[in-house]
Amino acid sequence: MLSDPASSHTSKWVNTLFDYGIDIKLFGLSNFDRNEYNEEIHIIYEDYSKSAKSKSDGDLRKIVYLKSLMKLKSIVNEFNPDIIHAHYASSYGLLGALSATKPFLVSIWGNDVYDFPYKSILHKKVFKYVLKKSDKIFSTSKIMAEEISKFTKKNIIVIPFGIDTNIFKPIAVKKIFDNDAILIGAVKSLSYKYGNEIVIKAFKIIKDKLPDKKLKLILIGDGVLRKKIEMMVAELNLSDDVKFLGKVPHKEINIYHNMIDIHIYPSVWESFGVSNLEAAACEKPQIATNIGGFREILRDNVDAFLVKPDSPEEVAEKTILLIENPELRIKMGRNARENVIKNFSWQSSVHMMLNQYYSTLGINL
Repeated sequence: MLSDPASSHTSKWVNTLFDYGIDIKLFGLSNFDRNEYNEEIHIIYEDYSKSAKSKSDGDLRKIVYLKSLMKLKSIVNEFNPDIIHAHYASSYGLLGALSATKPFLVSIWGNDVYDFPYKSILHKKVFKYVLKKSDKIFSTSKIMAEEISKFTKKNIIVIPFGIDTNIFKPIAVKKIFDNDAILIGAVKSLSYKYGNEIVIKAFKIIKDKLPDKKLKLILIGDGVLRKKIEMMVAELNLSDDVKFLGKVPHKEINIYHNMIDIHIYPSVWESFGVSNLEAAACEKPQIATNIGGFREILRDNVDAFLVKPDSPEEVAEKTILLIENPELRIKMGRNARENVIKNFSWQSSVHMMLNQYYSTLGINL
């Protein structure tokens, strides 16, 4: 597998496939926390964390990644895998395509199709080359599959990124604020696509309209907007009521999902929404933007409120509705977990992927 070893999505796939008896090696291009992986899994990585990983997607300076191609070819020749599976087309996908080993599978994650091909003609050619070389192409959502289809006539296989409902479930946790406070929050990186500024603006509106309520906000995740968002919080005199927790280990994320009473996700665009499903599995209602992949995983007025983009007023309005109606929060939360169990279980996603692996090799189960 070729994928970012620092990503929780990567560690989840690699650990689970290993548990299913797959002989797997992971090749990555950044440093990572070894504790996130089974100690028996063999991980090889080239650390470009400082020189390239921090660059924006599509930055031509990331071509330094190609220096790893010869090392990757050597590993492939030695390991002789049945399958090479690259996650993220514009970096790991290119390395996989150039390794010239069949069969080659690629999973599209989001930015690699929505942003990367539109940087320039060269970027588009690279993306189309990766798709051309691939034997199978995977997407986590139908809407992203439609976007991928603009660049290839090949069939796009949709496999949602499922949620382990034995881990993400309702549990009693101690809040970082007073237990009688209503905690609003989001578990997303602090970047432009996730609408973090809308979260702060909405929280300000809510605080002003409900001055007698004990309301707090936590933001879990880090990113390029952190300093800007922190300044915004200070300027709005919200510093006493807002905490930035940064990036937390994925094995602790379920604690914070359960700590938050109401999740808000006013993203600019979304190809899927793993954090949203994790929150849903913990029986938490949420307010999210009526866009992209959110429409495939959240049901308006059933387990979430879907609002128009760039509308802190509407986010605030729906959040206030949930604040003032605890019974509605409970009902929508239960609906949310039922939806995840029925349609987005991790076990189902893994079995779908394993079936694709075996069918690639001509093995009928």
